[in-house]
Amino acid sequence: METPRTSARSAGSPGRRSSARPSGSGGRPPADPPSERPGIASRRTAARLLAAVVDARTSADGLTDRRHGHPDFLRLPPRDQGLVRAILLSALRRRGTIEAILDECLERPLPARAAHLRHVLHVGAAQILFLDVPDSAAVDLAVAQASGDPRSERFAGLVNAILRRVAREKDAFLAQFDDPRLDCPPWLWARLEAAYGEDGARAIVAMHRLPAPLDFTARGEPAAVAEALQASLLPFGTVRRAPGEEAVSDLPGFEAGDWWVQDAAASLPARLMGEVKGLRVADLCAAPGGKTAQLAASGADVTAVEISPSRLRRLKENFARLKLEAQFVGSDLMRFEPETPFDAVLLDAPCSSTGTIRRHPDVAYTKDETELRKLAEVQARLLARAADLVAPGGLLVFSNCSLDPIEGEETVAAFLASRTDYTVEPVREEEVPGLGEAVSASGFLRTTPAMLRRDTPELSGLDGFFAARLRRAATAR
Repeated sequence: METPRTSARSAGSPGRRSSARPSGSGGRPPADPPSERPGIASRRTAARLLAAVVDARTSADGLTDRRHGHPDFLRLPPRDQGLVRAILLSALRRRGTIEAILDECLERPLPARAAHLRHVLHVGAAQILFLDVPDSAAVDLAVAQASGDPRSERFAGLVNAILRRVAREKDAFLAQFDDPRLDCPPWLWARLEAAYGEDGARAIVAMHRLPAPLDFTARGEPAAVAEALQASLLPFGTVRRAPGEEAVSDLPGFEAGDWWVQDAAASLPARLMGEVKGLRVADLCAAPGGKTAQLAASGADVTAVEISPSRLRRLKENFARLKLEAQFVGSDLMRFEPETPFDAVLLDAPCSSTGTIRRHPDVAYTKDETELRKLAEVQARLLARAADLVAPGGLLVFSNCSLDPIEGEETVAAFLASRTDYTVEPVREEEVPGLGEAVSASGFLRTTPAMLRRDTPELSGLDGFFAARLRRAATAR
């Protein structure tokens, strides 16, 4: 089969062309076999995981789980695992920008069957543009990786030419392709623009480009935890610091169970339940357990319901570290039959997770509008079931980490139309200090990544979350 004549433009005038051609082996062969090059295993793994996310729509969290992740990832030492994760998240977070820059360097598009080559280029470009990796190392290892794979060996020279140009002109390229909309897939942009308008959608996707800060919820006094972690305190009690290279388990207070990691927005639904001391409270779909821990630490008699055995096991492990108590039930919510109804129920329903794209950029490429609608149907069924578990006069908080109204406002509106025994108990602005703009006219809570402005963009924002507080009538209507 004839090799496509695809070339990289040189750094000079537009009329000049690189001599690199995707024919034969191309480029300079690596000094050592690729399998023996230091650093090649981590780059190869990063490309494989990127392919798994983009081509097979696999969760990045699952692929990089340190217990059950991808075999190639698990074979790497911890330091290389950290590098792979950084490359993968950067390549996903800025995928559109990288794609635009690579297209600028190509005379014609890559062949349709060159998916592996494209992943190699994205991994190399992500390091050059967004990570603290020497440009020469990023280029040389990408060339070695291309040379060592039959699918891409004839394009090694092209890889060399393109990535060297990216390295030379990276500042100009980043200035040229600075529109945050580039890094938002079309399906997601359409949903965000419809819900928030063009300006609102642009503000959200701009925040998606930034790594998320690290948030903690304190088991006891938040100020003491903030001091120990050298962090700041948000108006509603979340402790926040910039992400660092150290493992969370190495931070002060981890072993003592003084805190747990929880995004600021994720802490809000449990706060909306108000005073829960002494109340029987059910946390449905409870894992990973941050909200369960909030309720237990506030003195509630908590029953945590979780369908996944592995997630329930991890939840129990977290509670042991935190020295908190709860009753744990492994069950499908639709089959959960408590002996008596609860004073309050929290349903943080499974959703598209589009509100978490800043920290989980793979979501933009593993979900689509079809799945959003399917998940909304699941949420409607779960909400109807959760409502039956609340005692007369009791409270029901429904929440999820989606930015889409179909999984929030529309789901609740349909529920209220079918259940005359429930009414909205409006959220008040004073309940969420610093987030008054998140309280809607309907009394719902709706956060977006563009809210909660702090001193720097990196320390600003929070996950997108929806929450509705509903009160069941004390007597049948």
